Amino acid sequence: MSRIGKSPVVVPSGVTVEIIESILKAKGKLGEQTFSISDEVQVSIDDNLVTVSPKSKSKRSRSLWGTTRARINNMLTGVSEGFTVDLEINGVGYRAAVEGRDLVLALGYSHPVRYPIPQGVEMKCERPTAISIYGSDKQQVGQLASEIRAYRPPEPFKGKGIKYANETIRRKEGKKK
Repeated sequence: MSRIGKSPVVVPSGVTVEIIESILKAKGKLGEQTFSISDEVQVSIDDNLVTVSPKSKSKRSRSLWGTTRARINNMLTGVSEGFTVDLEINGVGYRAAVEGRDLVLALGYSHPVRYPIPQGVEMKCERPTAISIYGSDKQQVGQLASEIRAYRPPEPFKGKGIKYANETIRRKEGKKK
């Protein structure tokens, strides 16, 4: 039994949810998202609750049960509130700035790194050492944060690089003389 799959998803106020064939559509103040429902699970909408249940007792349908419920919950949260990932930049001369629809990063390379900001995502730099990524799709926001962090991941000796705001870097001791 899936503990996550058992609990129903509460539809937030201001969000409309409908199932057309095997596609679930959610529309809210931050946009519209769709999710293709697998044939292994049954999704139903009653009042303000979306419930997910497996169609059979196979391992695949039981594994998709909790996954489908989590994806639907993330979709409803995304169209109503959105998701934010904060990144911090540490290092002498390392900085970030948003220029139009590009994120420009100075990370110690011989050239600035330009990262195009896709549609549906907003990026802000309140300080030159902080990046805030905001969007309605949790997967897309997390993927963008991961790609930006990959340009200069934090290193364990001095802690220089791009890290998540809530991430702690395990520091190593340097060479002894």
